[in-house]
Amino acid sequence: MAQPTTSETHAPAATKSVAELKQIATQVRRDIVRMVHAVNSGHPGGSLGCTELLVSLYFKVMKHTPEPFDMDGINQDLFFLSNGHISPVFYSVLARSGYFPVSELATFRKLNSRLQGHPATHEHLPGIRIASGSLGQGLSVATGAAQAKKLNGDNSTVFVLMGDGELQEGQIWEAALYAPHHKVDNLIAFVDRNGQQIDGPTAKIGGLGDLRAKFEAFGWRVLETDGNQFETLLPTIEEAQSLLGQGVPVMILMDTEMGFGIDFMMGSHKWHGVAPNDEQLATALLQLEVEKASDY
Repeated sequence: MAQPTTSETHAPAATKSVAELKQIATQVRRDIVRMVHAVNSGHPGGSLGCTELLVSLYFKVMKHTPEPFDMDGINQDLFFLSNGHISPVFYSVLARSGYFPVSELATFRKLNSRLQGHPATHEHLPGIRIASGSLGQGLSVATGAAQAKKLNGDNSTVFVLMGDGELQEGQIWEAALYAPHHKVDNLIAFVDRNGQQIDGPTAKIGGLGDLRAKFEAFGWRVLETDGNQFETLLPTIEEAQSLLGQGVPVMILMDTEMGFGIDFMMGSHKWHGVAPNDEQLATALLQLEVEKASDY
């Protein structure tokens, strides 16, 4: 069978309106809380906080081909999840953008499932390009992939998401030094700046200081945005795209709220890795109403 043309295969869903993206985001949040509740394990807090970003990338911004999935991603935009513990949001967005059946979300964290607690490549789950259970590695991988694209004459963009607590890993800063030095200017990185990590507020566990000044000192172009509002997030990503090809990578410091969208989860590190009970799930789903829920 003849392969689709590049424009057919790699065109992003650019026609999605903000209202449509919000509906998708609400459905994704329903998936997140149901997935972690079903197995009484997982990481809902950061997943809920990063929902707008992943929905924006996969349903609006990126040029990508869900089917057939190509591990190399030639002539496609690539996304790498560095803080792999927020796999629930990643799996939901991948499924709902066509990488694998939505019904497979029901297998999350179960024996022999492809949807492991942290994404793993040996499961051969479409959309997963790296194993990201160990924090601190994603920026290195994304930088390498972006540099490879430049060497291969591939004009696509590489995106990567990190957590702010993850920035306490030294490998992040090695990659942050490397990318500007080698003019990796097809790379857009995001930091989920929610101020929380598993043991408490990042300011108490290991303060990060002035992240904008730090990344600028390393040679990055730095933007800041509200990561929980499409109205601010999408224009910031568009601005970042306009800065590509100018010899430096772009960093977006994205302010989010852990547990965003569910009032009793918002703003607390306690929901970093705790699943809701039956009563809490019911309350959460009442707050996440969509016109026609398509739960798996």
